Amino acid sequence: MISCSTNQLQEADFYNVISTSVPIEGGEIVFSDNPPYETGQNITITAVAAPNYKFSHWEGALTGLEVSKQLVLSNNIEVVAFFIPLERFAQQNIVLYNEQGIDHSGYIFMMENGQKNAYLVNHEGEKLKEWAFEERFGNDIEITPSGDLLACFKSSNPVITFGGFGGVVSLMDYTGKELWRFEVNTENEIAHHDATQLPNGHVMIMVWERITELQLETAGQFPGHDIFLEKLIEVNPQTNEIVWQWRSWDHMVQNTAADNDLYGQLSDFPNKIDLNHSDLENGDWMHANGIFYDAATDLVYMSVNFYSEVWVIDHSTSSEEAKTSQGGNYNRGGDLVYRFGNPSLFENTIAPQFLFNNHHPSIVPNNYPGNGNFLIYNNGSNLEQSIAYELVLPTFSTNSMQNYIAPEIKWSFTNLDMYFDKISGLQRLPNGNTLICEGDYGYWEVSAQGEVVWKYDGLGKSFWRPYYYLKSDSRLLKLNLN
Repeated sequence: MISCSTNQLQEADFYNVISTSVPIEGGEIVFSDNPPYETGQNITITAVAAPNYKFSHWEGALTGLEVSKQLVLSNNIEVVAFFIPLERFAQQNIVLYNEQGIDHSGYIFMMENGQKNAYLVNHEGEKLKEWAFEERFGNDIEITPSGDLLACFKSSNPVITFGGFGGVVSLMDYTGKELWRFEVNTENEIAHHDATQLPNGHVMIMVWERITELQLETAGQFPGHDIFLEKLIEVNPQTNEIVWQWRSWDHMVQNTAADNDLYGQLSDFPNKIDLNHSDLENGDWMHANGIFYDAATDLVYMSVNFYSEVWVIDHSTSSEEAKTSQGGNYNRGGDLVYRFGNPSLFENTIAPQFLFNNHHPSIVPNNYPGNGNFLIYNNGSNLEQSIAYELVLPTFSTNSMQNYIAPEIKWSFTNLDMYFDKISGLQRLPNGNTLICEGDYGYWEVSAQGEVVWKYDGLGKSFWRPYYYLKSDSRLLKLNLN
């Protein structure tokens, strides 16, 4: 009699769930526990879309649009998960969509390289906000913490016209109305590529400046033409005053003319820059292409394309100290605090070169996986293969270059289909994914495990670099996206 009662209890107290995916190839239904289920048992049912499908809704014993559902069983039930294919929910730019792998917490800010259009895009490829400007980018545009736009534009009458030239830096409100404009465009210098807003509201601008043949002759160099080197200026938009500047010309070394200025062995002066590294006839000597300001350390990171390096510059110096080799938090003045990517330029034979043209320096934000690590896009001109790098940099000191420690490669991603020798970049996302811009193609989103979870094809358009803004970011409130 006891045995009979037990069998009757089991029949009454255990249940099953019949699940169906529509279409079958659209995805699967995953259960938090294996059947059969006891009466009153709480289980979670999740619809997992296959690549290039998206969950739509539940039918049967469940209803609603939530991917995961919790329920308490009291009888046998049937649930149906409906999925929709990529072509029904995404723009034609989206060629890969992994719903479970994507970081859905934000939007991608895209700017067409050297053109006039920028837009904020969701993962379905929908343009949530578009801007069309009267001037062409030269090159960067970003949304500032206050929700304004800071953009580099190309001057209409430039004298210096290397790739990435600008001449104009503009601060605009979210509608594109100009609030401030600053021009660096003469026969001797021009703003180029990148500008960034500092926490105090000042704007740091990259500038090419002319170094004449006469100046070069004092250093025993005879290229037969003027050259153009890098300069950084910090401008107060309230007064248009240049309140700080750094010039690479103040920190050069040459090892070919012992009786002339700037002479020294490269290995003896690793904090200085080899004047003889370039020899381009057009005079575009360094072609830096991006800066990142780290407020926590008051350091500037500059991506220097033709040197295949990143230079670390101490912004805590005064402008006078920045001309010298003393002063600032690291007592190096304007000499390089640290550099990496191509150690042969200071005759270091222990650390290998790993950058071969590079773009978009940045540091992973706090509270993001890998926070404090450094990101750089290696264009990979040596092998025609681009690589996205996450690096752990050593702790800097006064003697960082004398006791050189190369960066540790923490994470990297490459793909046989990912290569462009210009522009491009990457940004870490909150869930640990990395958003990569392959300049002549579009955008990739890659998981920490190296899985490609999303791709955006520009359909012939090229893009400068990636920016990603959280949906909850206050700077997007003015856009009224919802």
